[in-house]
Amino acid sequence: MNSFSESYKEAGVDVTAGYKSVELMKSHVARTNIPGVMSGIGGFGGLFAPDVSGMKEPVLVSGTDGVGTKIKLAFLMDKHDTVGIDCVAMCVNDIICCGAKPLFFLDYIACGKNYPEKIASIVAGVAEGCVRAGCALIGGETAEHPGLMPEDEYDLAGFSVGVVDKDKILDPSSQKAGDVLIAIKSSGVHSNGFSLVRKVFTVNEQNLARHQSELGTTLGEALMTPTRIYVKPVLSLINAVKVKSMSHITGGGFYENIPRSLPKGITARIDRSAVQVLPIFDLIAQTGKIPERDMFNTFNMGVGMIACVDKSDADKAIETLKAAGEDAYVIGELADGDEGVVIE
Repeated sequence: MNSFSESYKEAGVDVTAGYKSVELMKSHVARTNIPGVMSGIGGFGGLFAPDVSGMKEPVLVSGTDGVGTKIKLAFLMDKHDTVGIDCVAMCVNDIICCGAKPLFFLDYIACGKNYPEKIASIVAGVAEGCVRAGCALIGGETAEHPGLMPEDEYDLAGFSVGVVDKDKILDPSSQKAGDVLIAIKSSGVHSNGFSLVRKVFTVNEQNLARHQSELGTTLGEALMTPTRIYVKPVLSLINAVKVKSMSHITGGGFYENIPRSLPKGITARIDRSAVQVLPIFDLIAQTGKIPERDMFNTFNMGVGMIACVDKSDADKAIETLKAAGEDAYVIGELADGDEGVVIE
């Protein structure tokens, strides 16, 4: 390719760096190829032919999100190969709350300056996330924004599209008092609440590199643990039992996310003693003197997803999730009322 503009480069945009980035990321993108992919990266659009055989009325489900201020830690630690997993997770974990299987993903990277190796590292993480979710990375965009952000910084966002048969869309209206809530363990803070995390720990290179005995690792390593991707185990769960709803516990914690999947007249009652809080959240609370109510209203507290099933299906649901490699347990149940979430 002979595309090159010296004038544009002097203004801060090096188009040749973009071409190099694409070449470096191709091997990562290739890892995500699944049946249905019809185009390689570099075109004007990503083509995907979904297999809807056996579906009576296929419905497309989409989700979009970014990494948030967790990305600041990536800058400080110069570690860029896991934030892509977070980006994919935040999208596909939302999609499966409808019962849909993610099909493909596209990313968007805005950077102050295009360093091809760094961009390729970011995309390597996106590709790994797609592999874990069983979807294809079929396109994306990298844009240099000189003067808009520092040269060493970037932002990352993306979106995913999935499909579900209309009669298999999860139906929260079917929930009733006595139904059981099953927690699926998180891998850590995931990708939410990092504005508070950064304030609590006065995040800098020295603090992130400090070993924390209660965590068994450095603070930075614990905080950068990628968001767990629940696509495959949740799809297995949906195939094994009737799942009435799924709640992805993201920003807003328990108090914001669980009510999103509750019908009118139903309250979620969480057994506080059952919640298996991860050590990182104890450290955040103690260091920042954060009230427990605020902790549960900001973080996942060790619970990445919550599934609602009939009480008679609870044991089988937990067995299915454990067989899929997830740590799952009963965290509460539904009751009559309009209190949203009650943690007691």
